[in-house]
Amino acid sequence: MTEQIFYISPLIRITLSLLHISLMIPLPFLATFTHAEIPAWLLWMGIGLGFGALQGGLSQRVVVTDRAIAVNYPIWVPNFFAKSWTLVWGDIKELKMRTTGQGGLVYYFINDRGAGFLLPMRIAGFNNLVKLIQQYSSIDTTDIYPLAQPWMYFALLGLTGFLLLTDVWTIWTAITI
Repeated sequence: MTEQIFYISPLIRITLSLLHISLMIPLPFLATFTHAEIPAWLLWMGIGLGFGALQGGLSQRVVVTDRAIAVNYPIWVPNFFAKSWTLVWGDIKELKMRTTGQGGLVYYFINDRGAGFLLPMRIAGFNNLVKLIQQYSSIDTTDIYPLAQPWMYFALLGLTGFLLLTDVWTIWTAITI
């Protein structure tokens, strides 16, 4: 039994981690500068917890064997935060498309009881995963594409870089005045 593991794309992990940092890090400095009622240490704790939660969500992995497909998370990620699941190939009846609120397309595996399981689409090697799905389930996957193209995350990464530069200026101003 061969096993292939797919992880969230490093581009997506880095971009979203840096975006979190760039949005949150100035807050404790600004709280100190403006003498806010919320103490800076509490903001630092919240930022740390939020970063941990983000890393938990980004630690998703898809495991494909000749028997099943599974989505799981490391043991440190609580089950109430991110649900793991496993589907035996023979239990998959179809792959159903749904539109998102932003107009994108996502796909759900539908099992023999009618339950839906979201196909992870932000993983590195998505095209290889789609080929394996077709190979093991016999579902036609020719029209399945990733939810977001890499250029979108490169654009977000670039904008996040500009935001980080603004953060440096903001923090510098807050601690030198």
